[in-house]
This record gives sequence, structure tokens and C-alpha cells, in this order.
Amino acid sequence: MPSDLTMTTTVDAPWDDVTTSVRAGLAEQGFGVLTEIDVSATLRSKLGVDTPRRVILGACRPELAHRALEVDPRVATLLPCNVVVTEIDERRCAVDALDPAAMTSLVRDDALGPVVADARDRLARMLSGLSPTV
Repeated sequence: MPSDLTMTTTVDAPWDDVTTSVRAGLAEQGFGVLTEIDVSATLRSKLGVDTPRRVILGACRPELAHRALEVDPRVATLLPCNVVVTEIDERRCAVDALDPAAMTSLVRDDALGPVVADARDRLARMLSGLSPTV
């Protein structure tokens, strides 16, 4: 599941079901959704380009954010944790989450390790709860 930048799964379910399940899964893992960017709507309105449905959910678990910011305030530039839902077709969606471990390549402080591991475990559980179907 993990890659060098994201943790990804493909879900065999329609867009509305997947986005609802992602939100529920994030909540189960203690994340709230602070921001939502409808990428496809923005590209359509700004550029006149039609793309597959794609939404970026800015997820945050305040306790983890606080711990990370205590290690290095510059971590704020990497927050919130982005989770992206992309419609592949009418019955399938991809769900990608930025792998928190990518932070450790940017912020080299061992104190960040436990925070990253906690965030990564929670996001991985959310993703595994979605696959293969919701």
C-alpha cells in the first residue's frame, strides 16, 4: 500500500459512497476534515477543463498536529494531512493519503518519529477499512 509519497487504495464503490466512507473512516481514526477542495469543479470553473471528480480533504487530528508543531513549528507548512478521493469510473475510486513518513525526509528530528508513526498507522487503518469495497 505505501509508496514514497502516498498511501493508496482503490475502492470498488461509487463516488458518493466512497467519499462518505472516507469521511467516516477519518472520524473513526480521530481526524476531522478542516478543508475541502473540489479540484474538478475548480479546474472546470477556472480553466474550462473537465477532469474526473476529485476532492482533497484536509484532515487533522489536533493532538498529532500539536505534537508535531512542538517538535518543529515549520511542520505547519505540511498540515493538514491531505486525503484525495478520485473517481476512476462509475464504480471505482482511488483514495490517496499523503504518507506522514514523507515528513521525516523534510524535518530531520527523531522526536517527530512517534508522531509520524501514529498518524501513518491511523491513515493506514482508515484506508484498509475502505478496501476492497465499502
